[in-house]
Amino acid sequence: MTEFINRISIQVGLSGYSFRIESADGTENSGWLAAESIFTVPQMQKRYSDVLVTVFTPYCSLVPENFYNPEHSRDMLSDLVALPEGALVEYVRIPEYNAVMVFSNTIGGTLHKVVSESVLRLDGTKSKPLPELYGMLKSLSSIQDYNRIVASFMDGVLYLVIAQGRTLLLCNTYSAPDFTTAQYFIFLAMKKLQLNPEMSTIYFRTSLTEDQEMSLYRYFKSVETI
Repeated sequence: MTEFINRISIQVGLSGYSFRIESADGTENSGWLAAESIFTVPQMQKRYSDVLVTVFTPYCSLVPENFYNPEHSRDMLSDLVALPEGALVEYVRIPEYNAVMVFSNTIGGTLHKVVSESVLRLDGTKSKPLPELYGMLKSLSSIQDYNRIVASFMDGVLYLVIAQGRTLLLCNTYSAPDFTTAQYFIFLAMKKLQLNPEMSTIYFRTSLTEDQEMSLYRYFKSVETI
């Protein structure tokens, strides 16, 4: 018997959100939606067997499990990024990489909290909002390539995860005011890791304009949106 699939993944940023639904009828992608539409979009008022809410937060770091101490979460994160005053620091374990993601969703809005309270699992429980980098790491398992490159670009920040086989090589964010700068960081990371773009497919979790996609195609074997 085939297991019933009815899952939704929602990405939340400063200016709005998008969602992707996988069900027995196929896959539905919403595109980017304005924040106020959350109360009128039917898909955001339903329950699902699985709910993943990710936030485009640059306040995020991956720490090896054996170096992590929950009591020092704030110190670990503040050593790497300039946290907003009063920022709530949280963490989530990622056992497949023997790591812990330390993060803060304090990005200047509460949309992610509204989304979490509106879209529930079938049993009525809420899904804790997690960093976009977390969703990107989880998406690696669905990619069959040996070189697995996943990126998101939102609100002037590039989110980039690179793995080779089962080995995680990179999990980071970069300040990039425009897509040209974002591409620079992608190619810089590829060069440092000695990966050949012409032999690799890059997967984006955020939508690309036609010009952005064609620009990437000049260097990569293929460009996919997931």
